[in-house]
Amino acid sequence: MIESPVTELLAKHKIVFEEITIPLSEDKKPIRNLEELLQSEGRDPHSVIRSLLFKTPSDEFILLAVAGGGRADWSTLRKHLGARKLRMAEYDEVLEATSYVVGAVPPIALPSNIRVLVDNSVLDFDTVLIGSGVLGYALSLSSVCLMGLLADNDLDLFTKQ
Repeated sequence: MIESPVTELLAKHKIVFEEITIPLSEDKKPIRNLEELLQSEGRDPHSVIRSLLFKTPSDEFILLAVAGGGRADWSTLRKHLGARKLRMAEYDEVLEATSYVVGAVPPIALPSNIRVLVDNSVLDFDTVLIGSGVLGYALSLSSVCLMGLLADNDLDLFTKQ
């Protein structure tokens, strides 16, 4: 069993989760065909919650948790944040801001200065997969439990329509 701030937070709140092993490629990156792997295990590949990190011109980091394809509607996101400019965080900024490497970033157990937005697509699934904080592993848990944890931290529900 892996240990990370994410698993510690889930255990603290007595939230049941399942550890999912994600094979890494030769260059130690998560495999590109994750959805294929999940489907072969009988899991819905659209239930993966992508944690997309953005940076504002004022150096604020915003994490958007979105299910499925993991895409953000830039215009809607900028409007929601009241920001004229916004960019994706660079690779090294992700680790520096979140303490997690790209491919393992969760939408929970983050530093308090990161604002988390949750796309309403997360509510489309009973069970979701999130980053575990450890490269090569994801965690499967109830979306209701995930939303409860996020609500404890001033949940900001985001709608991309």
